[in-house]
Amino acid sequence: MKKLSIFSALFIGAFALAQGIKFEETNFNTILAKAKKENKLVFIDAYTTWCGPCKLMAKNVFPQKAVGDYYNANFINAKIDMEKGEGIDIAKKYNVKAFPTYLFVDGNGELVHRTLGYVEEKDFIQFAKDAGDPSKRLSALKKKFEDGEKDPEFLKNLAGLTMYSDAEFSAKVMERYFSGKTELDRDDIQMLLTATQSTDSPLYKTFLAKKAEITKILPAERYEAFDKNIKLNTIVKKSYNADSKKWDDNYFMAETQKFLTKDEAEKILKRAKANRALRDKDIATYEKLTMDIYKDTSALSSEELNSIAWNFFENVTNKPALEKALVWAQESVKKDENSANTDTLANLYNKLGDKKNAKLWAEKAIELAKKTGEDYSDTEKLLKSL
Repeated sequence: MKKLSIFSALFIGAFALAQGIKFEETNFNTILAKAKKENKLVFIDAYTTWCGPCKLMAKNVFPQKAVGDYYNANFINAKIDMEKGEGIDIAKKYNVKAFPTYLFVDGNGELVHRTLGYVEEKDFIQFAKDAGDPSKRLSALKKKFEDGEKDPEFLKNLAGLTMYSDAEFSAKVMERYFSGKTELDRDDIQMLLTATQSTDSPLYKTFLAKKAEITKILPAERYEAFDKNIKLNTIVKKSYNADSKKWDDNYFMAETQKFLTKDEAEKILKRAKANRALRDKDIATYEKLTMDIYKDTSALSSEELNSIAWNFFENVTNKPALEKALVWAQESVKKDENSANTDTLANLYNKLGDKKNAKLWAEKAIELAKKTGEDYSDTEKLLKSL
């Protein structure tokens, strides 16, 4: 009886683990071929390792039996890190800029539907049903908009679906949505502020025209801060030539000093150049500028310190610079010890050849991650390699 009980427990445990979405563990082309053969769509969880909502979906939603039953029956499922391997090209192909993004593609790799963000079980299944219904797919929704649909809920939903993948189209949808709104709620304001990235955008006119309504909910100083950021984003984009990879410093300084001091403008320009250097993989320039920008880190938060330390770990090979990043990570841990910055500390120690401290901090990171229910698989891989 005891043996039977143990066997039953093991069987039940194995059955429980089998519930939820079953993700294919193979390359994308093989997944597409399987979808084509079985006449199914592919569901792609487009995630990154640092994305909090991605981890919550993996913990709370993907394992649900109802979710697994529907997705496993109707789709070939793929879970792909958008910052590693073939995920980098997939992110470019499908214009994935926010995480998590959920893509539904056919066996030819053609996108038929998409959505994003943390989604509860019921809505997550509904998105999947919409993907399988040609009348509810993104292409059909866009056609409905082009035909003149003005329903506010429809427009709001469509704007959210396209905001990060087709900003130009989303702006048109929001123009129509806001033109019919006499009063704004917090969701409306959040959507408008998220989407308005440039003074050249038609949404910027809406942002200015709706100032009275916005400042009923947001303090006036926050409105002014957003306005300043929109202007800065516009000037930064116009100051950099992506083809020649050159900055027009004179234009940037002249335009920003209309609403900033010279010292503020110089600091922002330096940060913009560092961010661009990192995007362009000009690591030497990025390293030099960042070391200069962060000579004094006393005012930085734990999260900011961890972010710059991790960027150095991922991109920099120069030992003195890595040692500086180690100091940043240590300062981050002192301010707020958590699984993220202890993991950064462990990785930096390992990259600098200090296996003993790398092991110590990797164990600490795993311990903290277990307490908060966070994913620690990457830290575990590091620990096993030490």
